[in-house]
Amino acid sequence: MNHEVPADLLEIVDALLPGAPLDRALLAADGNIHHVVLLPAVAAVRISKRASAAEALPRRTDLLRAIGAAGLPFAVPEPLTPVTVFDGRAAVAVSWLDGTALPEGEGDPEQIGELLRALREVPLTPPLRRAMAASQAQTPTRGWAVVLAEDVIPRLPPRWRAEGRRRLDDAVALEPVPDALVHGDLAGSNVHWGPDGKLVGVLDWDLALPFDPAVDAACMAWHGWDTIRAAVDDETYRRARVWDQTFGIEHLIAVLPGKTLSNVDSYVDHIVPWLEHNTRWTRSCSP
Repeated sequence: MNHEVPADLLEIVDALLPGAPLDRALLAADGNIHHVVLLPAVAAVRISKRASAAEALPRRTDLLRAIGAAGLPFAVPEPLTPVTVFDGRAAVAVSWLDGTALPEGEGDPEQIGELLRALREVPLTPPLRRAMAASQAQTPTRGWAVVLAEDVIPRLPPRWRAEGRRRLDDAVALEPVPDALVHGDLAGSNVHWGPDGKLVGVLDWDLALPFDPAVDAACMAWHGWDTIRAAVDDETYRRARVWDQTFGIEHLIAVLPGKTLSNVDSYVDHIVPWLEHNTRWTRSCSP
């Protein structure tokens, strides 16, 4: 749901895009680290909420440029302005993407399959890899599996620890596959479709990283697992189910860069309810 834009954010938008039609501005549903002001058919403006987001915005904007240069067969937001700081808040305008999100549980397997193939086939050039690493602010890491094994699982309620270790073991046991460009949040409002059902573009690349492309297939299960089963090959589907069951794909994404979590207790508080609602999953993931 979109909302009226507060006056202080409108001032930033006006300074960044002089003459833009502010009477049509809307505030997108509140995110954790940015406000996003929408100017339909003109631009979207990201405005940092806190110092860490302001510091990261130039790197994330550079990543957006690198993604845009990768030759994807759909639109990616293009930076329209430099990242500019207003009283400690960083802001940047990016190009508008037409289209709308599909309702949860709906989607054409063929179109979803084409999107996943397009991402998998992007060459991971050194500049693109550097941009992804910089956007994640990667420092020497312990690895995602170590973070889960040493920090997260010991904090689970006792009844979930053995099950948590089993799920982690299943993920670690997956055969390695070549890295691909993984979006990391490929569902819902981040994917825009046209009225003809064709893919228009993909937003919000902040979580992009080189990893197993089955992670994005798991993210797209927002459209329904039956849809994903029809969209990808059997092995990708199996891997996607395993990744998803490692505490839920939306939670797994947070640890894939391998950095120590800033608030492990909060992370555990989020994954325990997910586990409670997914106790009937079977280890057999074959279609």
